[in-house]
Amino acid sequence: MSQVVVDISVSLDGYVTGPNVGLENGLGDGGMALHDWVFHGTDADRAVLDASFETTGAVIQGRNLFDIIDAPGGWSEEMGYGAKPTGEVNPPVFVVTHTPPEKTRLGDRFRFVSTPSDAVAQGLEVAGSKDVVVMGGGQICHQVLAAGLADVLRLHLAPLVLGDGTRLFPAGAAPGYALELSDAVSTPSAQHLTYRVVK
Repeated sequence: MSQVVVDISVSLDGYVTGPNVGLENGLGDGGMALHDWVFHGTDADRAVLDASFETTGAVIQGRNLFDIIDAPGGWSEEMGYGAKPTGEVNPPVFVVTHTPPEKTRLGDRFRFVSTPSDAVAQGLEVAGSKDVVVMGGGQICHQVLAAGLADVLRLHLAPLVLGDGTRLFPAGAAPGYALELSDAVSTPSAQHLTYRVVK
């Protein structure tokens, strides 16, 4: 059965990017280290990544992240969603934005919707029995969680403190929710923590 899974790498102090994010600096200053587990991890890290890729039927992301991956230095023929070659089967991507671009470098895999709830509803329609994965950025991940749209929160907790950047959870007041740990994989590069969102 399809689940809505918020899946994101995060620092120990709660940031999903470093400071100074831009088209040429997509993860901000020092932010690439959040994804060391993807590119330089162990067999256990690779198994986590592969399992997520295999169970993904649709992807949701925010407009800021889309602009970075659609930029010339973004996703390529060598690497697309899930750090997989784009020759492999790639899920459709729903981008939450009120201002869709006139054209995209990456083609028609991208569908533009105006709200997180629209993205979730359309993602579930096309995902079949696979999951709808909310991959970032931090703002859209938080919006899906705060709206009660997520079934699962999967954090890849990197062993670093960024000190600044894009927060996963806002500094101010926000809706709360309970989580129940359902899986944990520990490697030198990350603590992979999977929580069921208690509804």
